[in-house]
Amino acid sequence: MANRLLALLALWICSGLALAAGAPRVITLAPHLTELAFAAGITPVAVSAWSDYPPEARQIEQVANWQGIKVERILALKPDLVLAWRGGSPQRQIDQLQALGIKVAWLDPDSVAGLSGALRQLAPWSPQPALAQQAADRLAARFNALRARYADSAPRRVFLQFGLQPLFTAARNTLQNQLLTLCGGENIFADSAAPWPQVSREQVLTRHPALIIVPGDEQAAARALNFWQPQLKATVVAIPEDWLSRAGPRSVLAAEKLCQALHPAAI
Repeated sequence: MANRLLALLALWICSGLALAAGAPRVITLAPHLTELAFAAGITPVAVSAWSDYPPEARQIEQVANWQGIKVERILALKPDLVLAWRGGSPQRQIDQLQALGIKVAWLDPDSVAGLSGALRQLAPWSPQPALAQQAADRLAARFNALRARYADSAPRRVFLQFGLQPLFTAARNTLQNQLLTLCGGENIFADSAAPWPQVSREQVLTRHPALIIVPGDEQAAARALNFWQPQLKATVVAIPEDWLSRAGPRSVLAAEKLCQALHPAAI
């Protein structure tokens, strides 16, 4: 292990310690971090697999996937900052990078406020810091507008459905639950001790949701509807998976669609 670290350090030294003038060189290790970086005015020099938004992210070199991260390649790219995610970035390899002098920032927005906060955190690393601050302000304003508009709405019972076999859902301490409650949704599993509990069909049926939210497209909604009929007479609404599952700027689009599904008469 020690020899491995020394070899990596030698690679880093040989590639040059001086940072290039101009915009900070940023690498993102998760798709939602890529989205946040772009929203803050940062074009990463490398990204993770599945970084497909905005479209230009698809053309950037990928240095991470579900199997791990390419430590040697990251060193060769001489980043000023690597953005990591505690929910998916491998701790051992991140420790390696830090031991070799690479600055790593953990960015884990898990709340509505945390999303705009992440953009503000990125501002010092943006070639356009004011753009990052403005993006944060706009995002916060859109969330606040939804909160104000639906503040007095009657609550509706909702099941946030992720997967079919097994069934699992999001509980209180998740961003997805915050998006739902923003406009009067009542999460039927908010009281679960686990943030992402696995649940049974019977548990869902006994809690009588009026609305089921699934990530995906209309085909996903049709599969869910078929799964629950005829025992459960609930409306099923699909929300694009990236909007609902990624903790990024497009989370506000998920919130807006959730509000429309909860209160169609208010549109």
